[in-house]
Parts: sequence; structure tokens; C-alpha cells
Amino acid sequence: MFVHPQFNPVAISVGPLAIHWYGLMYLLTFFQFWWLGKHRIQTHPQLLQNGWTVQQLDDLLFYGVLGVILGGRLGQVLFYEPGYYFSDPARILAIWQGGMSFHGGFLGVLLAMAFCAHKWQRAWLDITDFIAPLVPLGLAAGRIGNFINGELWGRVADANLPWAMVFPRVDDLPRHPSQLYQAGLEGLLLFVLLWVYSGRTRPRGAVSGVFLIGYGSFRFLAEYFRTPDEGIFGLSEVISMGQWLSLPMIAIGVLMLAAAHRRKV
Repeated sequence: MFVHPQFNPVAISVGPLAIHWYGLMYLLTFFQFWWLGKHRIQTHPQLLQNGWTVQQLDDLLFYGVLGVILGGRLGQVLFYEPGYYFSDPARILAIWQGGMSFHGGFLGVLLAMAFCAHKWQRAWLDITDFIAPLVPLGLAAGRIGNFINGELWGRVADANLPWAMVFPRVDDLPRHPSQLYQAGLEGLLLFVLLWVYSGRTRPRGAVSGVFLIGYGSFRFLAEYFRTPDEGIFGLSEVISMGQWLSLPMIAIGVLMLAAAHRRKV
């Protein structure tokens, strides 16, 4: 059994300037998105033939960052803690205090990509298929940030579990390091699956469908090891808010994948 090291959340401090680990994880997320996207454009002639450019990648990153931040924050407010934030709306703007929802950020990115599709007169699914493999490593980085901060800890585990961990900020009980489970599942494993699957030409919407199925399934599974959030449906030990939000992702992903293979274009 391990004890969480209780890292200093500040990674770098120079005078009054403090850079937090979680902020560095966001920077790493955006950098790897850009680097992987550039690599894919340069190594896949079909993307170049379809008009993809590094300038468009830069635009995707810019609008995607806006979608992540605005959508992630509003998702936290609306899906998980509406009572807390609406009791004092000024808290909504205090992003530096934490509180971001993946599902909200996901919806924000979808809207941002819809804007780019309209701007470039390009099919929306072409854009989501392109960015889907670039996302999971960023999700892994975010979960590592959660682990460093000692937040979003897991449920109580059997003391005999070799990798069980005590989070002193919470209590002295052994718990699942669920942040690392999520980093491995919806981060590393999902990246490998999507990167390999998207390496060949697929019907429009297929890669996006696989992303939805993969993320939704891995998140649904990981929630059984993570301490559940209360959410708008209240606190439940049976099905968590994260699982409720993941079910539509899986269902839509299955429909998209089936439709893509029927279309075969």
C-alpha cells in the first residue's frame, strides 16, 4: 500500500509568479495536440490532398482551447455544482480555483469545431475525425494533474490491494488511485486504439464514433473505482453523474459508427 506524496501544487515559483502543475498539464495537452496534428498532416498525403494545412491546425487549437475552457467551466457549473455556483455567481469566473467538467469541455469543443467547419466550408465530421486521435493523450495529462493535486480520488479499496493508496487530504483509508486508472484507460489506451484505427482511411464519422464509444466505455468503467460526484441527479453509489453523461456518448458513437460503415465514404 502506498501513501500519496502530497505534491506541492505549484510546480514553478519565481517571485510572485506561480505556475501550477495542473496549468502545466494544460500546456502539455495543447502542445501534444498541435505536434501530433502536424505530424499526421505531414505523414498522410491524403490529408494534404484534402486541403489540411498547419494553419488550419493552429486555428483548431485556438478555438478548441476556448471550447475546453468555456465548456469545461459551464459543464462543472451546470452538471455538477449548480447550487454552489448559482448561490454566488461570481464564483463561476474563479477558474483558478479549479472545477472543470470533461463532458462540458467536450461539448464546447464540438461547438468550436462546428464553427471551424462553417468557416472553412468543410464537413464537421471531417474535422472531428481529424482531431479525435489528438485528444486522448491530453486527457491522460489532465488525469496526471488530478493525481498530483490529490483530487478526484478513488473509492475505498481492499487494504490487500498492492497499489492501494492513502490520500491524507481525505482520510487514512486505502483507496483506488482512480486518476491513474483514467489516465491509462481514457488516455493511453484510447490513444493507441484511435491512432492505429485512424492510420488507414475510414468512412466519414467512423473515427469520431470510435472515440465516443471508447471514451464513454472507459469512463463508465473507471467511475466504479472513483468516488462519485453528486451532480444534478444527486449522489448515487449505483450510477454516477459521470456514468449518466457517458451513456449517451456510447449510444451516439455506436450509431455513428454503424452509419459510417453503411455510407462507406
